[in-house]
Amino acid sequence: MMLVYAVLLGVIQGVTEFLPVSSSAHLILARAFFGWDADQFGMTFDVACHVGTLVAVLVYFWPDILAMIRAVPRVGTVFGPAPDPAAWMAFLIGVGTIPAVVVGLAFGQAIEGRLRRPEVAGAMLAVVALLFFVVERYGSKRRTRASLGIRDAVLVGCAQAAALVPGVSRSGSTMATAMALGMRRDESAQFVFLLGVPAIFAAAVKEGLPLVRHGIPAGEGSLFVAGMVSSAVVGYLAVRFFIRYVGGHSLAAFAWYRLALAAAVAAWWFTR
Repeated sequence: MMLVYAVLLGVIQGVTEFLPVSSSAHLILARAFFGWDADQFGMTFDVACHVGTLVAVLVYFWPDILAMIRAVPRVGTVFGPAPDPAAWMAFLIGVGTIPAVVVGLAFGQAIEGRLRRPEVAGAMLAVVALLFFVVERYGSKRRTRASLGIRDAVLVGCAQAAALVPGVSRSGSTMATAMALGMRRDESAQFVFLLGVPAIFAAAVKEGLPLVRHGIPAGEGSLFVAGMVSSAVVGYLAVRFFIRYVGGHSLAAFAWYRLALAAAVAAWWFTR
């Protein structure tokens, strides 16, 4: 049963890491509603899920990521008259990552200790759902990634930092912010997924260093494989689906889902 739970939680992680519905909220609520506690699997499982979702986004965006890696030596020329597009994007990804690093270092432990609660997750699910409706109604949805500037990267990066609060959702908050700045849905999705790569990589490294030093504990190898494979496969499919979906559909379906889940949290909270 532990292996089955590991696969199920890996699936939840893979789907909700990239869809704008909050992976942290779903893991918190899965524990509260069904007793599926991801913490019982230990650090090995956490690392596996982070590695799996990292693999998913790397595979899907490999051409873009490879182009940015090759363009890193040219980042210093981005303020010239004709900046290299890949170097400029790499520069913006770096700028957009700074707010999450600062907030994570300064407030990460406080957020983990005080805000990882079902009622917080439920409230944030509802708040960001309403934000989806606002940006769908008032966002121009015309800009592309090529039009992004430093101010845009900082604002979207601040939204990514806010996603440290359970229920906000990294992809949801950043995409809503990008759309509020006038970006198209599909272009917003591509940028925010690329922006999430350093954050996912940092989480995998942070959690994985003890495993590198001491190795995977005896008996947990199967949990590692189950979590990594399930989150990677499902995460890749989620990224592929979402980018295609938002090319022709609004975020309304995700907003209504978030509101329904928030209502379920409220009902559970007041009747438990």
